[in-house]
Amino acid sequence: LSDAILISAGVGGFGAVTARYPQVVDIAKFAGVIFLLGYGLQSLYASIRLSHALDVDGQVVTSLKKALLLCFGFTWLNPHVYLDTLVLVGMVSTGADSKVVFAAGAVSASFFFFFALGYGARLLRPLFAKPKAWNILDALVGILMLYLAWHLYQS
Repeated sequence: LSDAILISAGVGGFGAVTARYPQVVDIAKFAGVIFLLGYGLQSLYASIRLSHALDVDGQVVTSLKKALLLCFGFTWLNPHVYLDTLVLVGMVSTGADSKVVFAAGAVSASFFFFFALGYGARLLRPLFAKPKAWNILDALVGILMLYLAWHLYQS
């Protein structure tokens, strides 16, 4: 839902805001580079130093309030989400013939992605019961985040 709101805001006019105030893009890029560098380095550290596995047996189910607060924090406190939805999607949408169709397609793709991610995760549960799988995932995420930070910095 948050992604749909942000995509709609980006398509609905954030492109015009960034055209009028181009420094907003620079600020968002800088924040994104810092975030991606920190996240990438943290993931690489975890891939080398930490050993963890997915073990859901016997765990206490978190409260709905805690789950929603975590979801809210991971979404709205992540500077990269603003780069993706407001800045990037907003700028790309300026070339679309129909902003409504563009927004509907982007929101639909977002819903599909997040539902596939959520429901597909259970299929990977046996794999991520092994600590080595987490180390490999952390390393790949770290490399990807550093790569994205570099390309964002270069743009």
